Amino acid sequence: MSGGAEPGADGGLRCPWGLATEDYRIYHDTEWGRPVRGDDALFERLSLEAFQSGLSWLTILRRREGFRSAFAGFSIPEVAAFTEADRERLLADAGIIRNRAKIDATLANAQVLAGWQDGELDELIWSYAPDPASRPAPRVLGDVAAVTAESTALAKDLKKRGLRFIGPTTAYALMQACGLVDDHLADCVARGGGAA
Repeated sequence: MSGGAEPGADGGLRCPWGLATEDYRIYHDTEWGRPVRGDDALFERLSLEAFQSGLSWLTILRRREGFRSAFAGFSIPEVAAFTEADRERLLADAGIIRNRAKIDATLANAQVLAGWQDGELDELIWSYAPDPASRPAPRVLGDVAAVTAESTALAKDLKKRGLRFIGPTTAYALMQACGLVDDHLADCVARGGGAA
């Protein structure tokens, strides 16, 4: 395998990881790299990327509805109001990843974000989107970075503002997932938000 785009069952070329499972193909084709806007939507992605740390994204993807149910649809005000009883409920919820540090970080992050102005998280995260013209399309998987100067700066800024469990690698995964960067391979049918 060259690490370049590979044909799927429909003949369309895709990033190789997008062909590993049907769940990945759907996520790759319809979500990954497409712009995500709005504080709650970005809080969800930020939280899920933190939960993914050290795990396969497929593990998170397959539990996403469980996470949404457990965390009130990732409504920042609702999660910020969670009590100790909610925390204990989350720690016992088999529908999510029951990692105490990640759960605590998500609850703490919601409390921090609840004090921000509407749209502030969206504006902050998107302010770190690099100029697309400055980034050539990756040809092979090896061309895709795990960390960039922008993701390092974003992670540092979020930490400075009190958010937890976000490092440069997690910040870059967030940037990829939310469309701040388009890391679909050059020959991928989904590059530039194209439909597959």
